[in-house]
Amino acid sequence: MLTSSSLTGAVTWVEVGAWTYHYSDRGDYAWEQARNYCQTFFTDLVAIQNKQEIEYLNRSLPFHKRYYWIGIRKLHGIWTWVGTRKVLTKEAENWAAREPNNRRSNQDCVEIYIKRPQESGKWNDEPCSQKKKALCYRASCQPFPCSQRGECVETIGSYRCECYPGFHGPECEDVVQCTKLEPKGVRMNCSHPYGDFSYNSTCVFRCQEGFEQRGVDMLRCLPSQQWSADTPTCTVLSAPDRGELNCSHLHGDFAFGSTCAFSCQTGFALTGPETRECTAAGTWTGDSPRCEAAACPALSVPDQGELNCSHLHGDFTFGSKCAFSCQTGFVLMGPETRECTATGTWTGDTPRCKAIACPALSAPDQGELNCSHLHGDFTFGSMCAFSCQTGFVLMGLESRKCTAMGTWTGDSPRCEGRAAARAQGVTGLGVTAGFSPYPGSSLNCAHLPFSHCLPGAQRSRPRRAELLPPPWGLCLWLHMCLLLPDWVCADGAREP
Repeated sequence: MLTSSSLTGAVTWVEVGAWTYHYSDRGDYAWEQARNYCQTFFTDLVAIQNKQEIEYLNRSLPFHKRYYWIGIRKLHGIWTWVGTRKVLTKEAENWAAREPNNRRSNQDCVEIYIKRPQESGKWNDEPCSQKKKALCYRASCQPFPCSQRGECVETIGSYRCECYPGFHGPECEDVVQCTKLEPKGVRMNCSHPYGDFSYNSTCVFRCQEGFEQRGVDMLRCLPSQQWSADTPTCTVLSAPDRGELNCSHLHGDFAFGSTCAFSCQTGFALTGPETRECTAAGTWTGDSPRCEAAACPALSVPDQGELNCSHLHGDFTFGSKCAFSCQTGFVLMGPETRECTATGTWTGDTPRCKAIACPALSAPDQGELNCSHLHGDFTFGSMCAFSCQTGFVLMGLESRKCTAMGTWTGDSPRCEGRAAARAQGVTGLGVTAGFSPYPGSSLNCAHLPFSHCLPGAQRSRPRRAELLPPPWGLCLWLHMCLLLPDWVCADGAREP
């Protein structure tokens, strides 16, 4: 809020909390002169951060016909806040209508309209040589703000501290604490720049003579209140996992001159030095060796199959077992399981999935056979279509498919001459009836639809019977479905 105003010499100021605005009441300056004036007596030309600040300025400052310079200038063609060197974002723009227009291509500085009748508080680009009032501000952030552990950010009426990692509190005065370290059997030497076991504290570890350190040499307290790693431990030299240790001692167990040899169990290979020796400094030569499982080549899933593996010591290493299976319609050819051996090879050969076979089909007499095969001739998924030569009728299914059981769908079709098919007699009987229950109503029997015959049969000439005389209406159509020779028409006439 506005708390006070005053006039001192040539400087007038208004105060907002700890943040004050200043302007020259007697002189006008070009933009560069205005900035030099602000930097000499205050902090800089005002850097406007939000709409609320514009409202404060427009309400608190007096009208001046030449208006006020603010701290925006075009640098390398980009509008920039000169105090922070930050680019003016689209969201923060507050230009007046049709501005900036860069009239005469020399308008590189910005003024703010204060108490203007129209568009008060808006911005306009102007030539930097124009003379206007310098609108300055004095920062509320002190030369060494936020305990020098954070960044001071100006806000309307106050400021806030954005603390650096590892610090917190209103003025960043508090330091993150990590748990106190109390290792057993390990020598520790720590430095604490901000207090015991606090942010950026470091601790260095070292084992006594004849012992080996397991873990990192140094830990650091992080901003997350966690140490950078687990506390190391000191142990007497021991065999690696899946390995063995054999030592000889000249001057006592694990003392100067002791030498230890390492080896691994079957199926594992030693990675690291085969021997280590205790030196006069009480440390062991080389790094700790380890035993790694022998690796086998990675297996892949067979086509049309599946692979399911279990690993004891890592993917596709000694002791890994893999089981193979096939999708429906396929049979596994080869071993169902393979195991990675100690020599880094797999037991057995690579299996494959083979499509299940159906018996080979042949074309019917006086017919043809046309097949498509997905996985091999007459195997699962194969489809065969049947047809007959001219003058013959197909009796049975038009197509058959090889199933996952190795059998064909349906029965074998055959081709028969039409005369032979006709001898099999009537293939169906169709009846169409119409009835009008009201005396005197109209019923046109000739327009009744006919029922249909099965494919390959022809309908005989329909016969009509009127069962009730007028004025009642009841008629009945009868027809038969017959298989006829090609040269006989449906009405019984012969082809010419």
